[in-house]
Amino acid sequence: MLGNSPQIIIAIDGPAASGKSTTARGVARKLSYRYIDTGAMYRAITVKVLDLGIDPHDADAISELVQHIGVTQQEGESGPRFLLDGVDVTGRLRTPEVDQAIGPVCEVPAVRERMVALQRQLGQNGGVVLEGRDIGTVVFRQAELKVFLTADLTERARRRSKQYQHKGPSADVEFIEETLKTRDRRDSQRQLSPLTKADDARELDTTTLTIEQQVDIIVGWARTIINQKNENP
Repeated sequence: MLGNSPQIIIAIDGPAASGKSTTARGVARKLSYRYIDTGAMYRAITVKVLDLGIDPHDADAISELVQHIGVTQQEGESGPRFLLDGVDVTGRLRTPEVDQAIGPVCEVPAVRERMVALQRQLGQNGGVVLEGRDIGTVVFRQAELKVFLTADLTERARRRSKQYQHKGPSADVEFIEETLKTRDRRDSQRQLSPLTKADDARELDTTTLTIEQQVDIIVGWARTIINQKNENP
């Protein structure tokens, strides 16, 4: 967004494979905002857990680990790159192994505390689009625009299978669907920062929408809010 327009915070939440990452990148690009993929931060920590052979359910070991690792996001030619202790792990973030292990890793309080603090630091000045599972309910409750993306489970499994085909090992769609169903249940039932729609969030079902349509809808909502803030500073 050019000129002196207000720099708002846009929070996009929703379950896995609902279109959050691609849509958020598109929204950020159209508004000239910074895109922050909070889910990738948790996935990077999960990669480290797996590399070290730590049991994803070992909360004590993971709590100790997270105090000594660094996760950073950098802009690359084809999108954001994620560095784990200085090593680029972008291509390893969305694999079946990480999908299976990330649920219990995300439930560790020390992991969430560290990531939430970092996310707030990155987005505190506005002009950002953040996507995840608790952005509008925990990280930035004051976000001017909150969006909750949803999509049919079978469609989400199909999307994730397509991702695997492009980035590495593939997996059966039925297996992916079961993995997503398990992840949805863990995310929505966990005690700390459960996946839930914020009371003031706008829900957008992406099952039959193209990425372009999703982006245009959210950008339209954002521009309306920005125009209102311009008129009533």
